[in-house]
Amino acid sequence: MVNPKQAFKIALGSIRSAKLRSLLTTLGIVIGVAAVIANVSLGASFNQFFTDEIGAVGSNFIIVESKEPGTLGKEEISLISNLQEVDGISPINSQTATVSYQSSRRHIGIMGVAEEYPEVANLRLAEGNFLTDKDSYTAVIGSEVAEEIFDRPVGNKNSIDLTFTKSNGESVTHRFVVKGILQSPDTQLVQSGIEPDNRIFIPISTMNSMLDENHYDSFFIKAKNIEVVEQTSEEIDEKLGRQFGIASRQMDNDNAKPYSMMDQVEILEQTKQLSDSLGALLTAVALISLVVGSIGIMNIMLVTVTERTQEIGLMKSLGYKNTSILNLFIVEAMIVGLFGGIAGTLMGMAGAYIAESYMALPVVFPLSKIAAGFIISVLVGLVAGVYPANKAAKMNPTDALRNE
Repeated sequence: MVNPKQAFKIALGSIRSAKLRSLLTTLGIVIGVAAVIANVSLGASFNQFFTDEIGAVGSNFIIVESKEPGTLGKEEISLISNLQEVDGISPINSQTATVSYQSSRRHIGIMGVAEEYPEVANLRLAEGNFLTDKDSYTAVIGSEVAEEIFDRPVGNKNSIDLTFTKSNGESVTHRFVVKGILQSPDTQLVQSGIEPDNRIFIPISTMNSMLDENHYDSFFIKAKNIEVVEQTSEEIDEKLGRQFGIASRQMDNDNAKPYSMMDQVEILEQTKQLSDSLGALLTAVALISLVVGSIGIMNIMLVTVTERTQEIGLMKSLGYKNTSILNLFIVEAMIVGLFGGIAGTLMGMAGAYIAESYMALPVVFPLSKIAAGFIISVLVGLVAGVYPANKAAKMNPTDALRNE
């Protein structure tokens, strides 16, 4: 009977006797495991990236958008504000205006918002202060508007002229004083169609007064925490549905509503599905390399069995049982898988780190999945070694000793 320690020593001796062949065999496993580990890590990094980016858009946000002009107004704000789990709400109106600063004229997106907007949208100021509901002709500008869009930088307390076009085609112009300049947000995604860097924010009451309007394009709502976002979104949908006379049986039909809704949880789920699908695709491709590596192990073990036929015959004639012979060759295959797994895991983590750093993704190493990849590499060695080992164990000792 061969004990595990003896089996390990014999297996190592066999591997050393054919170093180049063993190295090339191990290389197949190394590449396969490295590809799996790297792709699993990249999938987790993409998932974390999307989560961080969406979190930068706003805190526990829910967005209600009007499908038709005049749908959303003060009554709807009051209806939503009174819900227990709503922590803040800002109505929003958007329109492109002609902005004049000194001798420069540019067409820039203008957003009318309430004073709660920076809290629900996670905006931070580089200098100055944000708008309040008591302000009139004041503005807060994005970092690109301040530094890049005009011929000269726009500073805090500088004046800019905004020219809007009303629905009847009439133009209206007023001078606004810059009250604050926004920090560039820590996100590379579009914020619900809004990129604050190249926007100008003004009080929504002032914007509506200039345009002779009293409705809103959308609401940006903040729930108290992420756990109640879905529940709060459903309550808002139910309240608005009743407000607009939507029948209960039609509440699941988005086409029957004069508004649309989305929330942070819904977007996170969609991006998670996307990143999971991407990760699964990358991992599936990488597993092909692992399968190729396992075929290499099986091939080399079959060659080893053939080369060691007389040795096997001698061992069996000395009383070694079939299980002992079987264990010897399985241990050898597992050692190849083990070494390949260790090297492949380290190489895969290094490759993932380089790729994630290059693409400015968060560096994420899901330890449970990395451990699973490592275990799979050892199991691959085990499975690939079973057939050759079984073939060796079943050899007739007399035939094996006569083999040349």
